[in-house]
Amino acid sequence: MHRAIDSKLAGLGMAALALASGAAQAEVTATFTAASNYDFRGITQNALDPALQASVDWVGESGLYASLWGSNIDFGQYTPDPTDVYTPPGQEPDPDPDPVNVDLDIEVDLVLGYAGSFTENFGYDVGATYYKYLGNDDGGVNDFDYAELYSGLGYKILSADVSHTVWYAWDFSNSGDSAWYGETNVESPLPWWDVEVTAHAGYSGGNYWTNDDNGLDSYFDWSVGLTRSFGRFDFAVKYIDGSDLKESDCSLSSVECGGRPAFSSQSTVYFGVATTFPWGKEE
Repeated sequence: MHRAIDSKLAGLGMAALALASGAAQAEVTATFTAASNYDFRGITQNALDPALQASVDWVGESGLYASLWGSNIDFGQYTPDPTDVYTPPGQEPDPDPDPVNVDLDIEVDLVLGYAGSFTENFGYDVGATYYKYLGNDDGGVNDFDYAELYSGLGYKILSADVSHTVWYAWDFSNSGDSAWYGETNVESPLPWWDVEVTAHAGYSGGNYWTNDDNGLDSYFDWSVGLTRSFGRFDFAVKYIDGSDLKESDCSLSSVECGGRPAFSSQSTVYFGVATTFPWGKEE
C-alpha cells in the first residue's frame, strides 16, 4: 500500500511477502517522491534539505526484480589529508589545507534482487545494490561509488508485515573498509482512518565504523511514523533519530554545523508524498 514512500530501503524486505501472496505480477512502474529530507540509516544525505526522488521498478513473475533509483544529494565540504594534496617540487606540504567542496549532486542506485517464499506468510529476499554518485570529480575526492549485498526475511504477525534485512559492503563508500547494516522494519494498519504505522530499527557496524582513522563509531538508528493514501498519492510522516552517532549529531556536537549540516545524524521529522505510475483505477 505505502511501498512508494520507503522503496529505497524498507520496502525491499516486503517484496517476498507480496510474491508469496500472489499480489505481485510482472510489471514496470515508476515512482516519484517529494520529501523534506533524504535520510539514509539515520544520516541526512542532502544537509537536511528537501529531496526529489524517482525510481523505475521492474518485478517479474518468477521473483526476479530490478530497480533504478535516484535522488539529489549534498555532501558539503571535505578537508583533505595534507599528504593527499599535490605539492609542487621544492615546497613543503600545507599542514592545514583548505576544505574542498564535495561537488556531487545526484545519487543513482542500481538494484537487482530475487524474492521468494517458504509459505504464504513467510518469504525471503536477496540481492545487490550499486551506489553511484554523480558530479564533478576533484582529484578523486568525490569517488564514493560502492556495491552492497543484502539478504532478508519477511513474514506476517497478525496484520503486521515484518522484515529483517542484513546489508554488507566490502568497500563501504570506496573507503577500503568493510561495513554491515542490520535492520528491522514493521508496517501495521491501524483500525481507523486507513492509516498504517511504521517502525524501523537499524544498527551500523564493521571496520568502516570502528576504524580509529575515521574517528567514528558503530551506531543505532530508529524511526516511527504514519502513512496514509489519498487517491493516487501516499503521504508519510515519521520521526527519525540517528543521534547515537555522536560524531555527526549536531545537537550534541561542539562543532558548529553552520545551518547546513552535511551528514548530520540529529533527530528530525520527515514528511513525504509519493505517487506511482501507471495510474490504475482508484480503489
